[in-house]
Amino acid sequence: MVAIARRLSSQFPLLRPPLPTLLPPLPAVEIEVSKAVRELRAGLEPRIASRLSSGTELIRALERQRREEVVPTGLEAIDRLLEGGLPRGKMTEIAGRGARFSVVMAALAAATSIGEAAALIDRGDGFDPQLGEAAGVDLGRMLWVRPNTLKQAVAAAEMLVSTGFQLVVLDAALPPLRGRVPDAAWVRLARAAEAHGSALLVSAPYPITGTTSEAMLLADRARGRWRSGLLTGVQTNVRLEKHRRKRPGESIGVSFEVIESRTANS
Repeated sequence: MVAIARRLSSQFPLLRPPLPTLLPPLPAVEIEVSKAVRELRAGLEPRIASRLSSGTELIRALERQRREEVVPTGLEAIDRLLEGGLPRGKMTEIAGRGARFSVVMAALAAATSIGEAAALIDRGDGFDPQLGEAAGVDLGRMLWVRPNTLKQAVAAAEMLVSTGFQLVVLDAALPPLRGRVPDAAWVRLARAAEAHGSALLVSAPYPITGTTSEAMLLADRARGRWRSGLLTGVQTNVRLEKHRRKRPGESIGVSFEVIESRTANS
């Protein structure tokens, strides 16, 4: 019996090779982000890590962790100098006459707008509730304290930090500052912030916290911006004078608009 061989291609037609699929270039993965993701996964409990099946979920968990470590000021330039914002459990000081109270207002607005409880210890009685609300401060989440002396202001800050406020701001008013606060009082205040995880911001015309602050910013004298004889805003340079985790010396410009001018333009 003779078997007739047939061509394989006639019995089983071969499929043509598919057209190449063009993919968009994949975005580069930052080394720091991937390293942080690995560290985050390693630090999680096994039962929690097993539930995070994707890199997106890990990135989101990492961003939540970063937000829990700082309280943003709402000013991109200031947050960049401070590596994200005011560190929780630490004392940050801003000194000078360059619109530092505007930085205080921005920090209060940023904190209360995300649901944080904030306290302003207003030694100079410079806060205006109507202007504060117009600037974005949620007055229902802010406690306003007006002490008579700087010593009372520091004591009030220590008490409020201990009661659980996420952001406590102490504004020491304009010079001259009357009354001296012992160095031990600043040490106690810094330790209270560390113990209770509160972000503490001290605003003063010149440095007063000594070595107890985590970071210190120096604001230069503000320069006004005018239009048709009306003040529309101010600009100041803020320099990082001290930071425990990065090299100081970086300087950046910060601008503020007059609320009435901003309302008129909108």
